[in-house]
Amino acid sequence: MSTTFHNNIDIITTKMNVSANSRRPFLFGVNFELTEGFFIEDPLKQNEILFQIKSVSNKLNSINEYPKTTFRTKPISYDSYKEKFNIVHKGLRRGDSFLTNLTIKTPIETNLSLEDIFAQSKVPYSLCIPDRFVCFSPERFVKIANGRISSNPMKGTINANIPDAESIILSDFKETAEHNTIVDLIRNDLSISAHDVKVEQYRYIDKIKTNNVDILQVSSMIEGQLPHNYRAQIGDIFFSMLPAGSICGAPKQATVDLIKLAEGEKRGYYTGVFGYFDGVELDSAVLIRFVEKDGDQLFFRSGGGITAYSKCEEEYQEVLNKIYLPLYE
Repeated sequence: MSTTFHNNIDIITTKMNVSANSRRPFLFGVNFELTEGFFIEDPLKQNEILFQIKSVSNKLNSINEYPKTTFRTKPISYDSYKEKFNIVHKGLRRGDSFLTNLTIKTPIETNLSLEDIFAQSKVPYSLCIPDRFVCFSPERFVKIANGRISSNPMKGTINANIPDAESIILSDFKETAEHNTIVDLIRNDLSISAHDVKVEQYRYIDKIKTNNVDILQVSSMIEGQLPHNYRAQIGDIFFSMLPAGSICGAPKQATVDLIKLAEGEKRGYYTGVFGYFDGVELDSAVLIRFVEKDGDQLFFRSGGGITAYSKCEEEYQEVLNKIYLPLYE
């Protein structure tokens, strides 16, 4: 089986509609710029693209086959980050955006291959395209099941070892403002196709174990009711919400323009989305916690939300805290 990559996203949309309506399983993914994606029928029968969505996976290797991990980073300097931050902050003060997700690229060195990282990652969502990238994401994009659509955006990160970390992150004014903006944006995105959209859970805590320090992330759950014939429109429903609000910001188009100006390069599959339809339900994830290969060099891509209240030093530390491997112990 040969994986087909498409430069026309409408092709993927149509394939999703047809396969979901026929209840045929498929795997799909799309990059941040919506310029490339892939679609695979019966994905459990192939291993050209490796994936895990919760308990469904085509992982091949045992975790016991790997040596002790080496992992070193060469982060960009604070001054380099500040140049990007200042571009975003200036845009925020002009009113171009209320919230902008700013990301960086960090060279890393490890004795693990992309496939090794995929095989050892202990996360709910992971994806590996060999020789291109591996992603180990903690963040769901949307789930579609039983006629309902739900999303669980993550906004707010803190070192779990800090005393009283949970209270600190939940009471932080900037983090609360950032989270509220994304919850409102996702609620509006779901309302494009769903009705009776509600915030079912607001600002709950997930703990994530890493090879460095454990971190706490703040999430919410938003849910709505889809029309009765939603399976025949599942691709249209999905793509109407892209790019994912949690990794761009609000308002979307002006914020995406600001991101391009500050970051100065395309993100590619980083902060895109991927998902799996099992014949009944569709679950999907945001492509964050991401290692990509460029030539012989590996890069870790990480980011964080910037608001008018953000402090550059704190945001710089946050993007560094997110550089980790979620490996089995």
